Formats: sequence, C-alpha cells, structure tokens
Amino acid sequence: MRNPFEYGGVVSGDAFCNRKQELTDLRRAMENAEKLFVFSERRYGKTSLVRAALDKLPRKNFVSAYVDLWPTDSEMTFVAAVARAIAESMSSSVEKALKTAKKFFGNLSPSITADEDGKPSLTFGLARHARIEPILEEVLDTPARIAAKNGPRVAMVIDEFQQILEYGSDRVERKLRSVIQNHREVSYIFLGSRKHLIQKMVLDKSRPLYRAGGHYPLGPIPEKHWQPFIQQHFSDAEKRIDEKRIHQICDLTQGHPFYTQHVCHALWELCERKTAVTPELIRAAVKLLLDREAYAYTTLWESLTMPQKRFLKGLASEAAGVKVFAGEFISRHGLSSASNAQRAVEALLAKDVIDRDNGSFLITDRFFRLWIQSAQKI
Repeated sequence: MRNPFEYGGVVSGDAFCNRKQELTDLRRAMENAEKLFVFSERRYGKTSLVRAALDKLPRKNFVSAYVDLWPTDSEMTFVAAVARAIAESMSSSVEKALKTAKKFFGNLSPSITADEDGKPSLTFGLARHARIEPILEEVLDTPARIAAKNGPRVAMVIDEFQQILEYGSDRVERKLRSVIQNHREVSYIFLGSRKHLIQKMVLDKSRPLYRAGGHYPLGPIPEKHWQPFIQQHFSDAEKRIDEKRIHQICDLTQGHPFYTQHVCHALWELCERKTAVTPELIRAAVKLLLDREAYAYTTLWESLTMPQKRFLKGLASEAAGVKVFAGEFISRHGLSSASNAQRAVEALLAKDVIDRDNGSFLITDRFFRLWIQSAQKI
C-alpha cells in the first residue's frame, strides 16, 4: 500500500488535509475578482491550497494562470514568467501556447526550444536595447484584455511574490499597482512565504502596493482537523493511532502541515500492520528524520554567532509567544542586553531561520527546533 502521507510537493486529493474554510475563501475571492495577499511560513501548503481552489473554478468560465516567481531574478525574467504562464493556461500543447504567445506577446519574440530534458518548451527573448517599461505594461495588461468583451474571467496566482524585492527597483510593484486596480474581471492571489517581507510590502505606507488588496494570513492546521485525517489513514492500512499520540505529533510539529505530514510519513512506515503507534515509535520516527538532517543542521549551526545560538536555544526551549526582549528571557539565555537580542533577531530573520509570530518569533524549520532541543539534552 502506498504511504498516504505526502510532503515536499503539491499535495492533492486524499493526501490534502482539511483547509475547507480557506478553500471556500480563496474560491470566493477568485469569483469576486478580488486582490488578495496570502502569506505564511514556508512549506505551509499555500501552493497546494491555491491549486485546489483553482480546480474548483468552472473551467468553461475561467482562465487560471499560475506564476512561480522563485526562479526569477530580474524584471525581464518576471515578464517572461508571467507571459509563459498566461500562454500555457490558454493552451493544451506547446505549439498552441506558442500561437497564443505570438498573439499577445509578439514583442517578446516567443519561440519553442528544448529544455534540459530535451522536451519542447516555450521561451521568450528580448533585445538588450529594448525598453522594459512598455513590455511590462503590455504583459500585465493581458489578463484584462483576455477577460474583455464577454471573454472568460481570469484568475492570476503569483507565487513567491516577495521575490520581486530582489529585482533592484520597485518598478514591478509600481506598475502592478497602477494596472491591477483597473482590472474588474481579473482576480489576483499573491502568495508569499516570507511573512515579514510581504507584510512590509502591503502595510508600509511608503511602498507602492500599500493596501493594494486584502490580507489573508494562513495559520497552522488545528489539531481537531489533524485527528480524523491521521486516524483514518492509519486505519485504512490496518494500523492504529489514538488521540494522545496524534496530540503528541501535533505538539512536536506545532500543526505545521509539512512537518506533520513528514513525521506521519515516517511513522506510518515504521508502524507494522495490526499494531498501534506508541510514544517510543514516535521518538524513533523523529530521531530518524533528525538524523537525516543532522549534517545540514550542524552546518547551519556552525555558521551562527554565539548570540544567535543563545537566542535560538532560548526560543526552542520556551513556550510559544515568549517575550524575547524582556529582561527575564535575556538573562535566562545569556544575551546580556535587549540590543544584543535585537541584532540576533535581525540576522536570523535575514537568514530565514526565524519568522515573526503574533508579537514574538518562532523557528521556521520545526525539525531544526527539535534538533536544537535534542542537542541541549546531550
């Protein structure tokens, strides 16, 4: 029997845990042509969630384009990524995508080339002397052109949206603001996995996208939803797991979708058919996973300064919501002063090791948090 707990990629079908309210909210946002900024930590399942929401839209009435900005590093690569997503969303083959691209993006010189695996792929070229501004405006205006004159509604999803901060200017932000506010038949869902960066982009009055759309923070999946999901998958394989053991797992992972699925995946493999999950088996599964990551975690740990290590040890050992700049925390963990803690926080945020959380901070990699805890016990 195939392991039912999936992690590390887009999760769908029976492997997707709950998120019913979020699915409803996102679908309604798309149907209402809203502009929505969805943000959370990394690996929270935003991509799986939004793809599931897109699948619920009636295909005869909607064109849906998914753009991943993670590989982009400039305005030109941004333009190419958006153009490719739009062309492919309206086509069933590479050849038809090329035809669509020539219709809407002729100035980008679309063509078909072979990718790394030798498969045909839609690519774009732009002369070095070409002005990026009119091309950027043309590409960003295309969804509204598609939806005009009783055309299909358009749902645009732009993933890893904070990547545009790496382009060296705010031109993409400014152009987006001026263009999308006039698109009445196009929904925009902006996904971000660096919460503090996305919040800065849309809540800072000095930024072009200030209040350009609604904010939708995505939280962990509550234990009450994990309980039936996990129990059912173990039961289907004639394996048993009770509520206490599921609570133990959720406590370890803090309800984070990726880490909860990952622990359950390892536990499902270790648990024999017709037997029950025990606390010892959970400890064995966690140890297995931490051992696999030990080299990466050790390398990361050795790259940190002593104040950063002390701060992380404190964060890993304290309850959620701890006031990290309070005198008690600083003295307990040898940070000497609030300014010392502040410098550690700024450096760890920049490294994406921690993230802001309801007035406090958390360690983004839940396994790294467990690794720090286990290292302190040795």
